[in-house]
Amino acid sequence: MKIVILDGYTLNPGDLSYDELKKFGEVIIYDRTPQDLIVKRIGDAEVVFTNKVPITRETLEACPSLKYIGVFATGYNVIDVIAAKEKGVTVTNIPSYGTGAVAQFTIALLLEVCHHIGAHSDSVKAGGWSSCEDFCYWNYPLIELAGKTMGIIGFGRIGQDVAKLAKAFGMNVCAYGPRYKAESGADVASVSLDELYANSDVIALHCPLTDETKGIINTESISKMKDGVIILNSSRGALIVEKDLREALDSRKVAYAAVDVLSTEPPSSENPLLGAKNCIITPHIAWAPIESRTRLLNIAIENLKLFLAGTPQNVVSK
Repeated sequence: MKIVILDGYTLNPGDLSYDELKKFGEVIIYDRTPQDLIVKRIGDAEVVFTNKVPITRETLEACPSLKYIGVFATGYNVIDVIAAKEKGVTVTNIPSYGTGAVAQFTIALLLEVCHHIGAHSDSVKAGGWSSCEDFCYWNYPLIELAGKTMGIIGFGRIGQDVAKLAKAFGMNVCAYGPRYKAESGADVASVSLDELYANSDVIALHCPLTDETKGIINTESISKMKDGVIILNSSRGALIVEKDLREALDSRKVAYAAVDVLSTEPPSSENPLLGAKNCIITPHIAWAPIESRTRLLNIAIENLKLFLAGTPQNVVSK
């Protein structure tokens, strides 16, 4: 069996092993695959793994040997799953591998907003403390979370984990989303979107990107929020109309934003958030601790194993 990995570098820059995958056949690994080489590199392979390299109807038609596509991610919008189903190609994804990692990172973004630990450390190393007349100083307002309200848009597994962590800091938590589960044990109030906007000191986005949620954070929704709100996004960049958020940051309607995702990745140098004040941007790394990447790879291998055994799991091309 011929197995091709189209863009393996982000998942495995060299700290994971493909030995278990190689037991199934010849494995050809590409760190990255440009658009014009997708069909050539798939060739006569029966199995393909991809993270962000798209596989379109045209690609499927040009690669008739293909029987299985494994997505190295939870989201599978890069695959034409309708065409795959028509052609009898099974597509699987990797759900839930990084729930804890993304929840932890969301809180890390919030804590950085509250304390600016990196900036204060840099200031000390630059001589700021040594030359200070007082025993301490701070260059940014410091924020205590206890008693404040976090509103979570999207209350699936990650949203529920974030709620539990926020509660541990003494925050009140409310949530909006069709997957809200009162029995989750998180002691979280289910509210309307307008109620969430009006009452939240911190808003965290944990919903999928759909036609309904695209651009959910925009000038109109921001106008319904508290003055000085903090917005966190470790879900999908296109949930935010970035131009509108930049204007709200400039006006201080939004006090801080901290995002791990942008609408286009890598971003254009023209992205309005890149030059925004009080905006922390990290390069889509919430999912990437070695522990979660190891889980992802192990699940991907198990997905292929079960497909070959005739009992596939995590199938999205139904």
